[in-house]
Amino acid sequence: MFIGNIHIYWYVGIGLLGLIVGRLITLANQNLPEHKKIFDSQIIKEYIKTSNTNYAIMILTCVLYIALLRVIGMDDKIELIQFLILTPMLISAFCIDYKLQIIPNRLTLTMLEVGVAFSFFRGINNLNIAVEMWIGMFLGAAIFLILTYVGNLVFRKETMGFGDVKLMGTLGLFFGWRNIIAITVLAFFLAAIFSIYLIIKNKIKKQEVGEFIPFGPFIVLAAFIVMFIPLNIWIRLIFFLFTLGKHGF
Repeated sequence: MFIGNIHIYWYVGIGLLGLIVGRLITLANQNLPEHKKIFDSQIIKEYIKTSNTNYAIMILTCVLYIALLRVIGMDDKIELIQFLILTPMLISAFCIDYKLQIIPNRLTLTMLEVGVAFSFFRGINNLNIAVEMWIGMFLGAAIFLILTYVGNLVFRKETMGFGDVKLMGTLGLFFGWRNIIAITVLAFFLAAIFSIYLIIKNKIKKQEVGEFIPFGPFIVLAAFIVMFIPLNIWIRLIFFLFTLGKHGF
């Protein structure tokens, strides 16, 4: 039985892998902020024996893995593998930053190492792709570095952490410079919508938005959206919105 041109056994295998990886994400969320090891056989054995399991994260990882297989397919195995590796790290970054308002350096460095490795793998077949990925890294970091300094000068307080700068730089290696621009725009759009919602609900004051809302989760959400929706659709959508629908979608 096939779904598209991929046998259903692949979906079952990828789904099971997602459940296993999702099981370990909770361990990563516990240990990374405390600078503890994750990939240690003894630590993993002790963790598996406990009942400390976040089934929502397991199911989410499973669904995302299956969705990646459906969207990317088996034609570009390198791209599929790189996003399968990136997905749990993004989920971990979302959870940790949402809870503690930090993105651990070890997590960002691991993402960077994986991104550099895949840029070389992809560069073997197509040098232009590797160049685009490296430009994406520098552009993503540069945009957020500028925004961080400008925000600090204007508001005279920290408006955005350097963890966000490093996260955007590493994501540029995975998505390339075109998609990193889309992630930037979408992340700010999502943050603005959520901030307006909280202000309307009187949960926070306007001047407290930057203090109570970490930006990392919005970057992660934007990255997942761009991961599954092609760039040309985003360009058409932006053009549609800016022309107020006059040219159609």
